[in-house]
Amino acid sequence: MTTALNRPTSGPFEKTIGWMDWYNQPAKPSFQLPAGAVDAHCHVFGPGAEFPYAPERKYTPCDASKHQLFALRDHLGFDKNVIVQATCHGADNSALVDALISSKGKARGVATVKRQVTDQEIQTMHDAGVRGVRFNFVKRLVDFTPKDELLEIATRIKQWGWHVVIYFEAVDLPELWDFFTALPTTVVVDHMGRPNVDQPVDGPQFQLFMKFMREHHNVWSKVSCPERLSVTGPSALNGEQNPYLDVIPFARQVVETFSDRVLWGTDWPHPNLKDHMPDDGLLVNYIPHIAVTPQLQQQLLVDNPMRLYWS
Repeated sequence: MTTALNRPTSGPFEKTIGWMDWYNQPAKPSFQLPAGAVDAHCHVFGPGAEFPYAPERKYTPCDASKHQLFALRDHLGFDKNVIVQATCHGADNSALVDALISSKGKARGVATVKRQVTDQEIQTMHDAGVRGVRFNFVKRLVDFTPKDELLEIATRIKQWGWHVVIYFEAVDLPELWDFFTALPTTVVVDHMGRPNVDQPVDGPQFQLFMKFMREHHNVWSKVSCPERLSVTGPSALNGEQNPYLDVIPFARQVVETFSDRVLWGTDWPHPNLKDHMPDDGLLVNYIPHIAVTPQLQQQLLVDNPMRLYWS
């Protein structure tokens, strides 16, 4: 494995609460990604000495640089990345923009912005490759932002053809429904709205999410992060490790029902995981369990992200 992907075994972030080091020796996937595949959800963190973390952050990650991300991209067999601004950097998108520029067109970005962002700042981010903004509604990660401010931001960024990424937990969808359906852009849901996979896939909670996508054709979903959603954890299937069996029926239903509106990403470097740190190579091997035909894999990994981020 290339040394660009490795990180020191000690450092200033080694003891931070709620953080586990990312897995720095990922396996080579046995699943061969289609040509042009996009990792449509990943992050860069710092390095903190160059891109300081936000004072108001809820967690402090270890550094995960653009160089390490691009080395992982090449190792896993992806062609491109979509880099999503994480809450630990707040609305300072400097690390994100730097990574996009360094990618030489092989990355697009999703930023976090405040109401006071200027048109020139938006244009500068657009020129670098930003194509969306993220609204985070996970209460343990962020403080509440007034919905009128978020709606104002969504209305402004629509002029650049950007979309809105929403991160929330399934239990909160009923109270957020009216706001989400009022957004004037394409809306991309992170990680299927974090369903409780202890409940049945045909139960009311997950079927409300399916109704949300069925009734609103501007809504897309990432079918990523089984390691965050699984209750049973990684397990073997047909001799293969880490398929996260309890998450597969949920993700497969979304992929097969809305094949032209789904995305997948590694979520590297997996912030705020406390139980286990996944091997990104094995996460790639999860994909054919949820997109079971070459046509679905092509849509999930190539056609859909290219249409949303590069067209």
